[in-house]
Amino acid sequence: MMKNSRRDFIKYSGLASASLFMPKFLKATTNYLPNDIRPKVLVVIQFSGGNDGLNCIVPYDDDIYRKGRPSIGYKKDELIKLGDGIGMNSSMQGLADLFFDGNVVLVNGVGYPNPNRSHFRSMDIWQTGSDENAYLQSGWIGRILDATCNNAHCAQPHFAVELDDSLSLALKGTQMSGFAVRDPKLLKQANNNPFIDTIAATQQHSDDEHHNVAYLHKLLTDTAQSTDYIYEQSQKYASTTVYPANEFGNQLKTIAQLIIAETNTSVYYVSLSGFDTHAAQRGQQERQLKVYADGLKAFCTDLKGKGKFNDTMIMTFSEFGRRVEENASNGTDHGTANNVYLISGGLKQGGMINDMTDLSKLQDGDLIHQVDFRSVYTTVMNKWLNVDATAVLNKSFPMLDCL
Repeated sequence: MMKNSRRDFIKYSGLASASLFMPKFLKATTNYLPNDIRPKVLVVIQFSGGNDGLNCIVPYDDDIYRKGRPSIGYKKDELIKLGDGIGMNSSMQGLADLFFDGNVVLVNGVGYPNPNRSHFRSMDIWQTGSDENAYLQSGWIGRILDATCNNAHCAQPHFAVELDDSLSLALKGTQMSGFAVRDPKLLKQANNNPFIDTIAATQQHSDDEHHNVAYLHKLLTDTAQSTDYIYEQSQKYASTTVYPANEFGNQLKTIAQLIIAETNTSVYYVSLSGFDTHAAQRGQQERQLKVYADGLKAFCTDLKGKGKFNDTMIMTFSEFGRRVEENASNGTDHGTANNVYLISGGLKQGGMINDMTDLSKLQDGDLIHQVDFRSVYTTVMNKWLNVDATAVLNKSFPMLDCL
């Protein structure tokens, strides 16, 4: 029985991998903030795989674009027209609707100096907010959470939740981090297992073993309390908005329910994969863009109906774009700069706030970035989350004029 108990303890402690970075303020007893001082909400949507931004926001009149993409490029009549010579992929109708309502900012040519074309390294750079030659162990959102801690006491009420089974580097801090949960109901059921409450008390250990087990037991207890809180919040509002019947739609529905229930969460994080389109790009990318845009439209409709859209910002990014020229497999290879989309009812102004990247001025066949991605982060932190971005990024970056 002792052996089985140890094995089950390890098994159920694994359910709470998030407990290794558990925010101390994420407790079932957390009090709600008054509405007049409740922080605004940021929802980060990560396109994993390197989305091809040039086939999302398309310079269809550009000769270099047409010549470089004879098979996978889009013509004017295939696109949603945004302006002179510029169209949006028709699979993104949901985003286009929000754009025409003034609820979307399109930022072109976002990247960083000396870009890295490795998925893993470039994603690390985006998630940590680091220079290309720096290797950090904490993410930019995790360091926001660290900033709320004073002498190991985390007094700030906001926290971060990722809709997934494991936590991204972006949400990991050095003192505290975010909380990863794919389905609040399933995680609550797992945490209700009696081993979580009894195993540590029924075993004999040496002093070191006792210390380790006690530590793990505390982590499990904190995780159980956190899970109860998220689960209870998720049950307070049952959305009647029709979301797409896919995983991404379900994730956004869960986030909407938590936002509308006024959960004390400042940042939600979700990923959509499938954008590494080296071959047969058009069909694959169009499917993923439709999943994104349809889910996004339902999410924003839900928030608008409950008066939460003006206080919610959705930021969509990918770790890099694709090369300008298509390859021999009717796809594109890893590139550099890309689009970032900011979506909210609380924008100062919507629209395209900078010019499309000049395709006549490339570096090794790739786009040259116009906007450092940390300028986007700085804008969101300073103007939306009321956080000192310079302290988080350890460097100053110019802000965008959209909030």
